[in-house]
Amino acid sequence: MVNDQNKPAGPQPVNDQTAADAAPFDNAAEASLADSLGLSDDGTVDTGGGDTDARDLRIAELEEQMAQLKDQALRALADSENLRRRTDREKEQWRKFASADLAKDLLNAIDNLRRALDAVPQEREGLDDAVKNVIIGVEMTEKEVLSAFEKHQIKRIDPLGEKFDYNLHQAMFEVEDPSKAPGTVVQVLAPGYVLHDRLLRAAMVGVAKGGKPDDHERIDTTA
Repeated sequence: MVNDQNKPAGPQPVNDQTAADAAPFDNAAEASLADSLGLSDDGTVDTGGGDTDARDLRIAELEEQMAQLKDQALRALADSENLRRRTDREKEQWRKFASADLAKDLLNAIDNLRRALDAVPQEREGLDDAVKNVIIGVEMTEKEVLSAFEKHQIKRIDPLGEKFDYNLHQAMFEVEDPSKAPGTVVQVLAPGYVLHDRLLRAAMVGVAKGGKPDDHERIDTTA
């Protein structure tokens, strides 16, 4: 057992060497704390004015870049929408007029069917049964083709008795007919056809002499 009588009474003196050794650690801790708190050497808060200006400048640059990118994105979106609408219009035009060339090629065939039927005698009682069946077949064929035309919005123009329209009719000759008003269609050599609002073929007609075509809104004849 240690004898307590040998311990000196009262506060013990601080060893100068020990205090000196501890000082660097205390100074380092204070410096680290000051940095974390943003304190300057004199103990005041360092606002970092230079760093703030640089940061604000960088923020402004980024905002400008963001505005430019937003503008580019909006322009790209508008271009894309315009392209979509234009493509839709072209698709609709193609859908409406895709059959124009085929219909044009079939017009002469339809004309020949009609000419064949017009050449048939009105009185068929004395005809052979085989001939009658052929006539019926030609009539049915014409009817089916015209029905298919109607289904695809191909309409027949048969303007007999109507006023001459230079948008839809082609005058082949004039006829002296005092019983008809001037410019009236008095004979149809070949009917015309229209696909939607586009003229496939003008009706070839004869008109009463002295006729003057009325003014009509022109229609698309570029089929």
